[in-house]
Amino acid sequence: MKKGNPIRQFSVVTTLVFILLITAASPAWGMHIMEGFLPLSWAIFWWVLALPFFVLGIRSLSKTAREHPELKLLLALVGAFSFVLSALKIPSVTGSSSHPTGTGLGVVLFGPSVMTVMGSLVLLFQAVLLAHGGLTTLGANVFSMAVVGPWVGFGTYRFGMKIGREKLGVFLAACFGSMATYLMTSIQLALAFPAASGGIFASFTKFAGIFGLTQIPLSVSEGLLTILVWNWLRSFASEELRILKLLKANT
Repeated sequence: MKKGNPIRQFSVVTTLVFILLITAASPAWGMHIMEGFLPLSWAIFWWVLALPFFVLGIRSLSKTAREHPELKLLLALVGAFSFVLSALKIPSVTGSSSHPTGTGLGVVLFGPSVMTVMGSLVLLFQAVLLAHGGLTTLGANVFSMAVVGPWVGFGTYRFGMKIGREKLGVFLAACFGSMATYLMTSIQLALAFPAASGGIFASFTKFAGIFGLTQIPLSVSEGLLTILVWNWLRSFASEELRILKLLKANT
């Protein structure tokens, strides 16, 4: 990466700190679906469902690292970005929380399969080091944040690129990837804990509605933040973006 302009770097860091300040106030129980919260049968089900995507992601990540070792620093960046943003937590319902996911940037740079691996590592470290999430529920958290979110984000990014709106695509990848994660989490909780009256649909409506109060503005904020980081990368990591074919050679 090229040495950056300190003023522009400061603006990016300031924005990150601002997001941290407005979202960090939460009690200790707020987290991804927490350890032991899901019934064992559902915990196993989501593990089994997530593993094939993780295996495909390992292959994609290995290929990228083997063919372009100079991109390892950028890989570390997207992992750190996701780790910091998804470690923030705003309580929404007992057993889970709302927070940014940070996966949109990695999806734009490396695609959804690589981000499945990076997101899984982020969730693992958070569960072990921060008690943020859990090991038994890791499969469920991976499937929502590192599988469904990235793939939805990738689809919306491709839509933005198809209509020739690069920054819109980056925004959509982050915003809709984050929203999809929480819709999936709502489905997971609804399946595990159907309402006594109205069943799974009523339970999903309850979880999704409560999540939406915090997740919609968070997702929009995450989209705007991701655009800022993308602009920074265009200025100071243009060589890496050309390798990824995200910038033209004469840009």
